Amino acid sequence: MRRALFHSVLPARLPAALLGIVLVVGGARVGHGQARPATAAAETTAVARTSSVLTDEFVRSTGTEGLDRLYGMQFEEAEARFDKIDARYPDHPVGPFLQGLNLWWTIMLDLTDTSHDEAFIEQMNTVIERCNTLLEEDPDHFDAALFKAAAHGFLSRLHSNRYRWWKTIRNAQKAINYVQKVEEVAPERGDYVFGSGMYDYYAAILPEEYSVSKAIMWMLPDGDKQRGLKRLRETATNGHYVRTEALYFLAKVHYLYEDDFRQTQKWTERLRDRHPDNPFFHTFEGRVYARWGRWREAGEIFQTVLDRCEAGRSGYNTHMEEIARLYLARDRLYQNDYRAALRHLAELEQLTARENVEDTRYRMLGYLYQGMVYDALDRRDVAVSRYQKVLSMDDAAGAHERAERYLEEPYSG
Repeated sequence: MRRALFHSVLPARLPAALLGIVLVVGGARVGHGQARPATAAAETTAVARTSSVLTDEFVRSTGTEGLDRLYGMQFEEAEARFDKIDARYPDHPVGPFLQGLNLWWTIMLDLTDTSHDEAFIEQMNTVIERCNTLLEEDPDHFDAALFKAAAHGFLSRLHSNRYRWWKTIRNAQKAINYVQKVEEVAPERGDYVFGSGMYDYYAAILPEEYSVSKAIMWMLPDGDKQRGLKRLRETATNGHYVRTEALYFLAKVHYLYEDDFRQTQKWTERLRDRHPDNPFFHTFEGRVYARWGRWREAGEIFQTVLDRCEAGRSGYNTHMEEIARLYLARDRLYQNDYRAALRHLAELEQLTARENVEDTRYRMLGYLYQGMVYDALDRRDVAVSRYQKVLSMDDAAGAHERAERYLEEPYSG
């Protein structure tokens, strides 16, 4: 139960969020049993024949510099490089798409904050508008299909994180045809197999993990888990633009579904080595060790996260501090260091009192653990008040079940 509660705090918003990702980023592969078009098996020359901007050396080098700075939380430096690409190709969707990634990562650093959503949606709509213009001139335009699918994919991911299921599915439906166009031309190498790798994996495991997904997945081609993992590893090894995303998804699927500590640790370490200043990956690393009960390592990681938050490091924002304090409080509770646990939980309560926060799960979990600490200290009246606070809030992460149990029988350590 301890592991399950914190497992569900992972900001993936499962299962519905993954369904949105599968439908869009993975896209619709060729029909089950059909042969893949011969052109799709070609090497990068197939994409080169489309005059894709992705093969332009200026875009590759400048885009790589920008992405490295983006994942390193140097948003202004990243934006400056993406602006150069947009100036070189002012009518192409690549510029606003890359610029939109700055907003996307601002959102990712605190999914409880919705204040950047509209700006991100507007940016993705700009991408779509530029794609539509290109497609009017050339219905087979490779980049227009690629970026339109990607833009709808990110919109679907955002809407699924906000529990807006109709918009999640609608954006998925809009993307499918364009993903098919890309697959007919793109080689089975590097960046180009990332989406199909995700689709193969999730289409194979979602019906097993979440019965509700069968209502949609039956309409789509079958997946292949091992083939999906192979393609994700290909992108993680040889990808250029989405290598980091492939590394993250490899780490996440081994964390969530494969229940494999060694593989999760392997891909997480590669993420951290590649982007040591990214707080999202930093906190994920701490979660990995916590999930498998390696609290010495987890405690050290979350303490470093907290130190960076207090030092004002870029990207180490209030929400990252909330995560660190919640895990550190949990560690201290189970080590019977109740004073330290309450200190972290008191700080967490202050942090989660922020305005414009729709997702209150960290505040709720903070109250739950306060109740457990006060029960351990034989202060039953205070513990009961905390459990009642949990029950007064919308349930998240299974907190209601535990609060009800501890109201019936005090937490005893």
